[in-house]
Amino acid sequence: MITLYDADRCPYCARVRIVLAEKGLEYETVAIDLADRPAWLYEKNPLGKVPVLEEDALCLPESAVIMEYLDERYLEPGLMPADPADRALVRLRIERFDNALGDAYYAFRRGEDGSVERLSSCLSFLERALARWPDGYTLAEIAYLPWLIRLRGLFGFDLSPFPVLLERLDRLCERPAVAAELDVVAALPR
Repeated sequence: MITLYDADRCPYCARVRIVLAEKGLEYETVAIDLADRPAWLYEKNPLGKVPVLEEDALCLPESAVIMEYLDERYLEPGLMPADPADRALVRLRIERFDNALGDAYYAFRRGEDGSVERLSSCLSFLERALARWPDGYTLAEIAYLPWLIRLRGLFGFDLSPFPVLLERLDRLCERPAVAAELDVVAALPR
């Protein structure tokens, strides 16, 4: 049985929930209060962060690692390209996203000075990148979706200046696994 140590508010956890849903996998959830993390969580991930996935004796932290594990362990539907070079590009997109937009998002959430401009700059970068990416659905798309869903649904951030990004987001939100995440975000306290 798969156990996911999870927090509804966390976009990194959302990535894993979307992959689990895409794969049609059943799992048990252990909800973690991010404001009061239990001491035992640090035994599962020394950083005390979620998500953490357990399956049998395996205990994995870090959303990108978990997503790849699930895609390799449960082959259908495949969420990575077959070609090694294309897989490497998906990994690069996730890495670049995590180092840019993820950080800008949290600065925006904290209300830091200049964070709206920083976030808009990162969204412009993603907008330009999406225009060049193949139109598909891989772990790269799953990697950025939770942030966009939260920006729009939880914080009312205007995504209309980014039409390519907005069109892709709206299309991907039609997928049942992504639509389920919309419901999670809609239930979060504002």
